[in-house]
Amino acid sequence: MKLIPAIVEKHASHTTWRRDIHAHPELAYEEHRTAQLVAEKLSGFGIPIETGIGRTGVVGTIQNGTSDRCIGLRADMDALPMQEHNDFGHRSTNDGVMHGCGHDGHTTMLLAAAEHLSAHRNFDGTVHVIFQPAEEGEAGAKAMIDDGLFDRFPVEAVYGMHNWPGHEVGKMATRSGPIMAAMDVFEVKIIGKGGHGALPHLAIDPILIAAQLVTQWQGVVSRNINPIEAAVLTVTQIHAGDAWAVIPNEVILRGTVRSFKPATRELLQHRMKQITASICEGNDCEFEWWYDHRFPPTINSTAETLAAGRAASELLGQPNFNSDIDPSTGSEDFGYMLEEKPGCYIFIGNGPSDGDCLLHNPKYDFNDEIIPIGASYWVGLVEQELASLKEP
Repeated sequence: MKLIPAIVEKHASHTTWRRDIHAHPELAYEEHRTAQLVAEKLSGFGIPIETGIGRTGVVGTIQNGTSDRCIGLRADMDALPMQEHNDFGHRSTNDGVMHGCGHDGHTTMLLAAAEHLSAHRNFDGTVHVIFQPAEEGEAGAKAMIDDGLFDRFPVEAVYGMHNWPGHEVGKMATRSGPIMAAMDVFEVKIIGKGGHGALPHLAIDPILIAAQLVTQWQGVVSRNINPIEAAVLTVTQIHAGDAWAVIPNEVILRGTVRSFKPATRELLQHRMKQITASICEGNDCEFEWWYDHRFPPTINSTAETLAAGRAASELLGQPNFNSDIDPSTGSEDFGYMLEEKPGCYIFIGNGPSDGDCLLHNPKYDFNDEIIPIGASYWVGLVEQELASLKEP
C-alpha cells in the first residue's frame, strides 16, 4: 500500500478523534457535539467552514491554485438508536445510542484527509468536505440538498465511502451503476373486530388477516418480479394484542422494501396495496395504508467510478481493488446526492465479519487500522482529479 506517511504518523491522534466520537454518539439531526468537533477541527486546520446546513451538517472548503474545478467528499456523522454491548474504554456514554455503522470512522477519515489537504495543497481547484447528518433512515443528504448544498458549494462530482465488514483490510470495492438499493418503508393497520379468544366466530380476527398478508406479500417478490431483478420485502414489526384471551381490534404491520429499478419499485408498492385491499375486503375488515419512498437507489456514474477505481488501485495495488462488486440491498441516502451530481460510492474493507463485527450489531466497532487507508484514498482521489498543472 502507498499510504501517505504524514497521515500514518498521525494515526494515534486520529484514533483518539474516532474513539471520542464513538463514545459520544448522537442520533439524526442531534449531532450537535459531533458537528462542533468537526467544525473546530476544520477551523484549526485553517479551513473556512459553514455550519447548520441541513440542520446539523458542516461543510469545509479547501482551495488552491487557479482552476475552477471542484469536487465534493462526503462523510456521515449520525449514530443508531441501539444499545451498545461493548465494554472497552471508548464505548458509548449515551444510553440507547451507538455508532453501530462506523460513521465515527467515516467522519474521522475525512477529517484526517482534510487536515492533510489543507497542510499540503498538492492540487489545483476546490474541495468541499461535506459532513452530513441523519443518514440512518432520516435523509440527511436530502436535507442538505434542500438547504442549498450544491448551490452554495458547487461541485462537478461527489464521492462517498463506507466501511464494509467482511472485506479484508487493505481492499476496496465498487461498481458502476446501482450499488445500493432504494429503501421504502411501510405501515399497514388492519382494523378488524375484537372479541373473546374462545369465541372467534363473533369477531373479525386481524391477526389471522395479518398472517395472510405477510405470506401473500412474499409472493410479490417470488411471482411478480422478474427473477433476474433484485427485490426484498421484509416485515420487521407486528404489533397487536394485550391479553391471553382477547382477539385485538387491530394489528399494525411495519417493514421495509428494497429494489434497484423504478419499475420494480412501483410494482412492489402497487401489488402490496392491491393484495392488502383484496384480503381485507374478503375478510370484511378495513385497513389504513402508509408507504414512503425513503431513499433512492445509489447509482454510480461511469466516469467517476473509473476515477475512484484509479485512486484505489494506485493506493492499494490493482489486485486489492474490485471494480465489479455485487450490489447490496442495503440502502444509502448518498443516492440523493448522486441524483443531483455524478459521483461514486465505494466500500473500504473493515476486516472479518465473524461473530460481532457486522454493521448494526451491538458489539460492532469501527476498525481504527483503516483510518490511514481511507484518509490516503481521499487525498489521492483529490490529487488525481484536481492534478496541479506542471511546467513543461
